[in-house]
Amino acid sequence: MAFIQYLKFDALNLPLPDSYDVSLSDVEADSSGETEAGTTQRDVVRSGIVTISVAFSVSPKWLKVLSNYAKKSKIQVEYFDTEELKQKQTEMYISGYKAKLEKDTSYKGLWTVSFTLNEF
Repeated sequence: MAFIQYLKFDALNLPLPDSYDVSLSDVEADSSGETEAGTTQRDVVRSGIVTISVAFSVSPKWLKVLSNYAKKSKIQVEYFDTEELKQKQTEMYISGYKAKLEKDTSYKGLWTVSFTLNEF
Protein backbone atom coordinates (compact mmCIF):
# COMPACT_ATOMS: atom_id res chain seq x y z
CA MET A 1 0.00 0.00 0.00
CA ALA A 2 1.39 3.36 -1.02
CA PHE A 3 1.21 6.26 1.42
CA ILE A 4 0.02 9.74 0.49
CA GLN A 5 2.77 12.37 0.39
CA TYR A 6 1.24 14.82 2.86
CA LEU A 7 3.95 17.50 2.90
CA LYS A 8 6.79 18.78 0.74
CA PHE A 9 9.02 21.70 1.69
CA ASP A 10 10.76 23.33 -1.30
CA ALA A 11 10.17 20.09 -3.32
CA LEU A 12 11.71 17.92 -0.52
CA ASN A 13 9.43 15.02 0.48
CA LEU A 14 8.96 14.99 4.26
CA PRO A 15 8.50 11.77 6.24
CA LEU A 16 5.02 10.40 6.98
CA PRO A 17 3.60 12.48 9.85
CA ASP A 18 2.28 11.03 13.12
CA SER A 19 -0.53 13.59 13.02
CA TYR A 20 -1.81 15.96 10.33
CA ASP A 21 -4.54 18.48 11.16
CA VAL A 22 -5.73 20.97 8.53
CA SER A 23 -7.96 23.91 9.47
CA LEU A 24 -9.33 26.77 7.39
CA SER A 25 -10.08 30.27 8.65
CA ASP A 26 -11.30 33.62 7.36
CA VAL A 27 -9.95 37.14 7.76
CA GLU A 28 -12.68 39.62 8.57
CA ALA A 29 -12.61 43.40 8.13
CA ASP A 30 -12.83 45.71 11.14
CA SER A 31 -16.38 46.54 10.04
CA SER A 32 -17.48 42.99 10.97
CA GLY A 33 -19.34 42.42 14.20
CA GLU A 34 -22.73 43.09 15.69
CA THR A 35 -24.91 45.87 14.25
CA GLU A 36 -27.05 48.28 16.30
CA ALA A 37 -30.04 46.09 15.45
CA GLY A 38 -28.33 43.11 17.11
CA THR A 39 -27.60 41.13 13.95
CA THR A 40 -24.18 39.76 13.06
CA GLN A 41 -22.43 41.24 10.06
CA ARG A 42 -19.40 39.53 8.52
CA ASP A 43 -17.22 41.35 6.01
CA VAL A 44 -14.84 38.61 4.89
CA VAL A 45 -11.66 39.98 3.32
CA ARG A 46 -10.12 36.59 2.65
CA SER A 47 -11.46 33.09 3.18
CA GLY A 48 -9.94 29.64 3.34
CA ILE A 49 -6.58 30.47 4.93
CA VAL A 50 -4.86 27.17 5.63
CA THR A 51 -3.27 26.25 8.95
CA ILE A 52 -1.70 22.81 9.36
CA SER A 53 -0.67 21.33 12.71
CA VAL A 54 1.71 18.44 12.21
CA ALA A 55 3.90 16.10 14.27
CA PHE A 56 6.66 13.71 13.22
CA SER A 57 8.76 10.99 14.86
CA VAL A 58 12.17 11.53 13.32
CA SER A 59 15.84 10.64 13.37
CA PRO A 60 18.55 13.21 14.21
CA LYS A 61 19.06 13.77 10.45
CA TRP A 62 15.43 14.86 9.99
CA LEU A 63 15.51 16.81 13.26
CA LYS A 64 18.27 18.96 11.81
CA VAL A 65 16.43 19.42 8.48
CA LEU A 66 13.17 20.44 10.18
CA SER A 67 15.00 22.76 12.61
CA ASN A 68 16.55 24.59 9.65
CA TYR A 69 13.13 25.01 8.00
CA ALA A 70 11.72 26.41 11.26
CA LYS A 71 14.23 29.28 11.02
CA LYS A 72 13.17 30.30 7.49
CA SER A 73 10.85 33.27 7.03
CA LYS A 74 8.87 31.47 4.31
CA ILE A 75 8.72 28.02 2.75
CA GLN A 76 7.22 26.81 -0.52
CA VAL A 77 4.87 24.07 0.77
CA GLU A 78 3.00 21.40 -1.13
CA TYR A 79 0.36 19.92 1.16
CA PHE A 80 -2.48 17.41 0.94
CA ASP A 81 -5.72 19.41 0.79
CA THR A 82 -8.47 17.66 2.74
CA GLU A 83 -11.26 19.49 0.87
CA GLU A 84 -10.28 18.47 -2.65
CA LEU A 85 -8.21 15.38 -1.72
CA LYS A 86 -5.26 16.46 -3.83
CA GLN A 87 -1.95 18.27 -3.49
CA LYS A 88 -1.93 22.10 -3.33
CA GLN A 89 0.97 24.51 -3.27
CA THR A 90 1.31 27.72 -1.25
CA GLU A 91 3.79 29.81 0.76
CA MET A 92 3.77 29.20 4.49
CA TYR A 93 5.81 29.82 7.63
CA ILE A 94 6.39 27.69 10.75
CA SER A 95 5.26 28.71 14.22
CA GLY A 96 5.25 26.86 17.54
CA TYR A 97 8.20 24.59 16.67
CA LYS A 98 8.86 21.95 19.37
CA ALA A 99 11.41 19.12 19.46
CA LYS A 100 11.17 16.46 22.17
CA LEU A 101 13.55 13.58 22.84
CA GLU A 102 11.48 10.39 22.98
CA LYS A 103 14.20 7.78 23.33
CA ASP A 104 17.95 8.06 23.71
CA THR A 105 19.77 5.70 21.37
CA SER A 106 23.32 5.22 20.21
CA TYR A 107 22.30 7.16 17.06
CA LYS A 108 21.53 10.43 18.94
CA GLY A 109 17.95 9.55 19.75
CA LEU A 110 14.43 9.35 18.41
CA TRP A 111 12.73 12.74 18.34
CA THR A 112 9.16 14.00 18.18
CA VAL A 113 8.92 17.27 16.27
CA SER A 114 5.71 19.30 16.13
CA PHE A 115 4.84 22.68 14.66
CA THR A 116 2.13 24.67 12.90
CA LEU A 117 2.30 25.78 9.28
CA ASN A 118 0.53 29.08 8.57
CA GLU A 119 -0.39 30.30 5.09
CA PHE A 120 0.60 33.85 4.11
